[in-house]
Amino acid sequence: MRALSDTQPIPAKTGITEEGYLTDCWYLAAPSARLKPGKQQRLMVLGEPVVVGRTPAGEAFALRDICPHRLVPLSSGQQVETKGEWTLQCPYHGWRFGTDGGCRLMPSLTDDSPYDAAKVKVRRYPVHEANGAVYLYVAHDPRSTAPPAVPPPDFGPLPDKPGFIIEDVFAAHMDDAVVGLMDPAHVPFVHNQWWWRPPSAGLKLKEKPFIPTERGWAIDRHSPSSNSKLYRWVFGGDVQTEIRFQLPGYRWEIISNNTARLLTLTCLTPEAPKKTRITQFTWWTGAPLLHLAVPLGKRMGRKFLAQDGRMVDLQNQGMAHQKAMLWIDDIDIQAKWYQQLKREWTAARTEGRDFANPIQPRVLKWMS
Repeated sequence: MRALSDTQPIPAKTGITEEGYLTDCWYLAAPSARLKPGKQQRLMVLGEPVVVGRTPAGEAFALRDICPHRLVPLSSGQQVETKGEWTLQCPYHGWRFGTDGGCRLMPSLTDDSPYDAAKVKVRRYPVHEANGAVYLYVAHDPRSTAPPAVPPPDFGPLPDKPGFIIEDVFAAHMDDAVVGLMDPAHVPFVHNQWWWRPPSAGLKLKEKPFIPTERGWAIDRHSPSSNSKLYRWVFGGDVQTEIRFQLPGYRWEIISNNTARLLTLTCLTPEAPKKTRITQFTWWTGAPLLHLAVPLGKRMGRKFLAQDGRMVDLQNQGMAHQKAMLWIDDIDIQAKWYQQLKREWTAARTEGRDFANPIQPRVLKWMS
């Protein structure tokens, strides 16, 4: 037996934080409409303060929201032009930072000062803006200047702007929020409104084909069942639906036929150990009746998220006394898949190799 002093230290993991958040990943920062030209706002992402803004020229940017001088939030400053480029000025001493994180000016320095302002930098988060959403990339190494390990999220062809957006904040860790939102068996008990799934509908056998996808899985394209009448009323005939999940926390549902397509995307952004921001976008093309249903769609979406949030609050009461949960097949397979994907992502990033999806095609059955 080797003495404790002879054991080798456990190598640090890459691709995950101590709090269990995945790194080297893209997360939703904010809806595009929220970033007004010349304005910025403070967000918490993976427990870190981030200032997200848009220059008067229209460029979206994201930086660490701490001035390295006296640690004042840069989000409390203002955007000013410095030698032809837009910079974010700290409200305390006027230090100015470009959208790349480099310091452009320290007003208090004299002309003969030996101090080089350009050597000072704040962390820059790469951003990607598409279809009315702004995403930011969180590298595991905060000093890394390497290109993102994976491309930005891509959900296929979408209009430039979503039809509507709803948001909520769950008092839950990212993992618990993900598992709760993709749980297939809670619908008849949690979302049992008369206009959606009344108790009188009873439980029905669900049998769905699942396939592995890029860093996730999907319920393959199929004809809808329980809400087929509603889909036919909105879309017409030959409606198909599919549901997809992708690390670190994107779930989207596509309902389509030859003339119309609707995509509802749910994005999870961890803010703190027990705080996860939920943002849901809905886009569509064709299906003109959907424009008339926007007010109803917003109310339905808010109601659904509020109901899921209430279950999180109730779950927290139990988690205060017990951490282990009893997961069973087939209804909890997706929760297990999520944990498998996280472990594989971490192993791949730590070992410096390509990610290998561990999920295999499978048909799942449950009553719902």
